[in-house]
Amino acid sequence: MPQAKKRSVSEALEAAERKARNEKYVLRLYIAGMTPRSTEAIRNVTALCDEHLAGHYDLEVVDIYQQPVLAKGEQIIAAPTLIKKLPLPLRRLIGTMADEDRILVGLDLRKRTQHG
Repeated sequence: MPQAKKRSVSEALEAAERKARNEKYVLRLYIAGMTPRSTEAIRNVTALCDEHLAGHYDLEVVDIYQQPVLAKGEQIIAAPTLIKKLPLPLRRLIGTMADEDRILVGLDLRKRTQHG
């Protein structure tokens, strides 16, 4: 990656993090039992939030087996699913939450990059 592009990506991430420090993120992570996949998703989301949103997020973990009404109300069709309720716009991310770039884009902490 050229140095100028690397710097601009880094500057954009820093600007997004500064903005995020001023906003409270409300996140809900739906899991299906305490499986290895669920545990991994919790660990990944928590680590990412601690690094990029430290002190400015509320993360609620909902087990769809223990609270099926919440899952039905949110129309959860797969787990793990992370929902960013605030700040708007609402976003839904599905999977193990292992792809940090995808999660940062989904949380509006990083801009989508064009490949090509």
